[in-house]
Amino acid sequence: MAEYDYDVLVIGAGPGGYVAAIRAAQLGLKTACAEGRETLGGTCLNVGCIPSKALLHGSEKFDEAKNGTFASYGIKTGEVTLDLDAMQAQKLDSVKQLTGGIEFLFKKNKVTWLKGYASFEDAHSVTVAGQKVTAKNIVIATGSSVTPLPGVSVDNDAGVIVDSTGALALKKVPEHLVVIGGGVIGLELGSVWRRLGAKVTVVEFLDQLLPGMDGDVRKEAAKIFKKQGMELKLGTKVTGVAVDGAKATLTVEPAKGGDAATIEADCVLVAIGRRPNVDGLGLDKIGLELNARGQIETDHDFATKVDGVWAIGDCIPGPMLAHKAEDEGIAVAENIAGLTGIVNHDVIPGVVYTFPEFAGVGLTEEAAKEKGEIKVSKFPMLANSRAKTNHEPDGFVKVIADAKTDRVLGVWAIASVAGTMIAEAALAMEYGATSEDIAYTCHAHPTHSEALKEAAMGVQGKPIHI
Repeated sequence: MAEYDYDVLVIGAGPGGYVAAIRAAQLGLKTACAEGRETLGGTCLNVGCIPSKALLHGSEKFDEAKNGTFASYGIKTGEVTLDLDAMQAQKLDSVKQLTGGIEFLFKKNKVTWLKGYASFEDAHSVTVAGQKVTAKNIVIATGSSVTPLPGVSVDNDAGVIVDSTGALALKKVPEHLVVIGGGVIGLELGSVWRRLGAKVTVVEFLDQLLPGMDGDVRKEAAKIFKKQGMELKLGTKVTGVAVDGAKATLTVEPAKGGDAATIEADCVLVAIGRRPNVDGLGLDKIGLELNARGQIETDHDFATKVDGVWAIGDCIPGPMLAHKAEDEGIAVAENIAGLTGIVNHDVIPGVVYTFPEFAGVGLTEEAAKEKGEIKVSKFPMLANSRAKTNHEPDGFVKVIADAKTDRVLGVWAIASVAGTMIAEAALAMEYGATSEDIAYTCHAHPTHSEALKEAAMGVQGKPIHI
């Protein structure tokens, strides 16, 4: 019987990887995690979810004080000014505390951190920082990185053409920020810098923002962001970006053909998506091929076709979301330990952390219609007492249910706290709830979540407050 250094070796310490490592260790498996970044937590904690939320929250507070609702509540302020260095410092402090927290959890659970990037030698061994390490099971959790735009060179240090990492660390507020891509990352970071004083133009190839979300949500998003002052160029493609000193000139043209035009900017954010991190892993040495999208295919248990090699998170098919990776991390560890680890990929919520927030779980109305007869109900946040009291009139909650069984197929929400509200919908769907189940569940008053109850009541044609 072969002797291995570890029972489980996880490659990558992002949300999927570090969770898989901790769970495996909790289950009594001798576990190591290889990570070349100087801090744990992957893209999410270091240059993604966490720092972006710190800037989103800080910029919201600034906007409220300078341009927002303070005055309407009788709160009088003097001149409101921005200390961008201080805002960036609190962002870095949040990141430091959370990444340090994972290092503490590794020590607490006796997970060995192998500092370096891992590359396969064979199915049960990798090289990390020049050292060969063996393991009975190896979990690939390498995450994803920014998809480059052909012909456009990102230079985060120069700060003219940046990716999401660079956009989180700008040293000054741009006069004009052009965001290439109307998805989650582009809109979140565009929102940050718009609130802090930049003119923001979003260029999106498709004719609506937020690809993959429900059609009503996408239409409403365009109205909301325009009202907030963003310029939207939908159905538009970028054909080139030229840099001259501290300025950039973008050449754009209609996606369906037409005359080209130019846009001048002092900062361009390339946010057209993400791609799996698989380069340098040495997958060819173990005979593991990628699919057409550059992803690693797995079975339902997250096992690859190579015995003893597993994969989770952004490098396998499915939405590139931290919480999806975390759930898969727990599941793969449990499967390795001989338990039953399952992730229901039909119930994975997605959230856009702008203001208001956009959230959804399950099927869009368009996808649900393709599967059969449905009933749909929308309840406006304008009619929700808490949203009205808080001066947050934008948005709605939408419930999509099967017309015959009343089972909830999808829920979509636009509200200041939609990301929190969607958890109730996800839990309901996980248990196979009907719209009637939600409608007849008592919700605290006055809360934003009453809008979900009312939308569910509307599926049966009996909402109270509209």
